Amino acid sequence: MAREEGTWVQRWRVPLGFVCAGLFLFFARPVWETLAAGGGVALAGLAVRAWAAGHIRKNQRLAVTGPYAWTRNPLYLGSFVLGLGFTIASNRFPLVLIFVGLFLGIYVPVMRVEARTLASMFGVDYERYAAAVSLFFPNLKPYRETNAGAHETKFDGSLYLRYREYQAALGALGAWGVLVAKALFLPR
Repeated sequence: MAREEGTWVQRWRVPLGFVCAGLFLFFARPVWETLAAGGGVALAGLAVRAWAAGHIRKNQRLAVTGPYAWTRNPLYLGSFVLGLGFTIASNRFPLVLIFVGLFLGIYVPVMRVEARTLASMFGVDYERYAAAVSLFFPNLKPYRETNAGAHETKFDGSLYLRYREYQAALGALGAWGVLVAKALFLPR
């Protein structure tokens, strides 16, 4: 039963994200200071997502290098940081609290379902990795594979393109344009 619930949350997380983003943009009242602060945070989130995309080979190999050495879910961590940047830019503190609550409420169950899937796919290798690396918040020290057949996987920019990670950057740019327009044209 939990797997079905996780699958529902997995399917609806992106559409829910678009609905929430629209509402956040509607209620946002950015000023130049919050745009600058939030912009730096949002760029860091995009960078984490890009770094993660270049290290994952979905359903082929367990990703344990690059940002995956620090957290099991760097794509979600990057999304969290990106969203946090946007909510900081919105200049509406309640939106930050709502965002954090919604993100954790949606993505923690998704991460748990995905962890079970990875455990069934990669067995003891995943169990060893999961025991050493936290689900979401980064570890202080990176994970290092201990099995003899392990090899370091370098960042591969073609994976960034294959997984269409640039769409996150394009979406962020469009949403940022809306925030800048609101800062320019809304009365204070």
